[in-house]
Amino acid sequence: MSGTRRRHGDDSIYFDHARGYWVGAVSLGHSPDGRRKRRTVRGHTKTEVRDKLRGLREEISASVQAPASYTLGQAIDDWLDAGLDGRSESTITKYRHVLKPVSEKFGWAILRELTANDVRRALTSLAKEQSSATVAIAHNALTRAIRHAESRDKVRRNVSALVDTPKGKLGRPSKAMSLKEARALLETASDLERHRLGAYVVLCLQTGIRTEEGRALRWEHVDLDGRPDEEPPIPANIAVWRSVREHGDTKTRLSRRTLALPDHAVEVLRQHRQRQNQPRTDAGELWEESDLVFCTNIGKKLDAGNVRRQFKLVAKAAGVGTDWTPQELRHTFVSLLSANGMPTEEIARLAGHSSTRTTEVIYRRELRPVLTRGAEAMDALLG
Repeated sequence: MSGTRRRHGDDSIYFDHARGYWVGAVSLGHSPDGRRKRRTVRGHTKTEVRDKLRGLREEISASVQAPASYTLGQAIDDWLDAGLDGRSESTITKYRHVLKPVSEKFGWAILRELTANDVRRALTSLAKEQSSATVAIAHNALTRAIRHAESRDKVRRNVSALVDTPKGKLGRPSKAMSLKEARALLETASDLERHRLGAYVVLCLQTGIRTEEGRALRWEHVDLDGRPDEEPPIPANIAVWRSVREHGDTKTRLSRRTLALPDHAVEVLRQHRQRQNQPRTDAGELWEESDLVFCTNIGKKLDAGNVRRQFKLVAKAAGVGTDWTPQELRHTFVSLLSANGMPTEEIARLAGHSSTRTTEVIYRRELRPVLTRGAEAMDALLG
């Protein structure tokens, strides 16, 4: 009898008949006010509880201090509130959006009891409804949220880091306009009386700048006259040195570049600058002088939604359909130059890509149904 009796301070395991599951408890002594301190785990079988007790003992020895009620949802909220210092509000909103389905379905789970299989089931459920890119972002965010809890001694290990990201649904592939479609869009966008952001469309299509770079462009970085008397002559140009990203930096170091402007873009930008005087006058004291080339009717910075809505109006009026995004103006720029025979290395420099692989794999869309350069070269060499 004496060999089977549980000693004072040992772990206890018992079946909770009212709730229908096994409970394991670890005694941690008493608090200063004399109350008994315990931490508990629960499971469907006695073996499961025994394993969880072993893990709980390891957590205690590692000084993990997560309360029994601390859930995955709380860990996600804590990371979104305090673990993204220095990130823009739009970035935090993006992470909150992609993690919302995970929080809704699995946020109730006790963090210290969370298993790699639980994370795998959560991501698999998400993959049935979202694209692979969204699932990858959600998995990365979930791993970072648990790592944040781990750094605050809320959990012993990061089980999300042990799981491979499942593939989601096929997303909408990006595309590029044909030469005919690009010309139609350019002609329509040049009518600045009808389209307030027509100059934005013209500039992005003819220079390939990122939409975030276009929204941050200031008149101080636009030279519509150039310096033809210098040697060599400097044409009209824009200095792409800023974006709407946090701290105003461009995406990469190589993204900082100065681009010559096509003659048509110079003409449209001149008209746009003159027309900008009218909303400045109409707004009066409400106008916020920001020196932005493209702004709202009171001078404020445009958000991505403003640009998407205006761009769809231009695309619809041009007869090319509305199933386009502003980012695909950049895809079109790269693809048209490639189809015209420009070397990939030069296109990458113009687009501000860190490598030619980005230009080739992500942005370039082959517009010609048949590749002719090889045959033309062989005819010239051997014909």
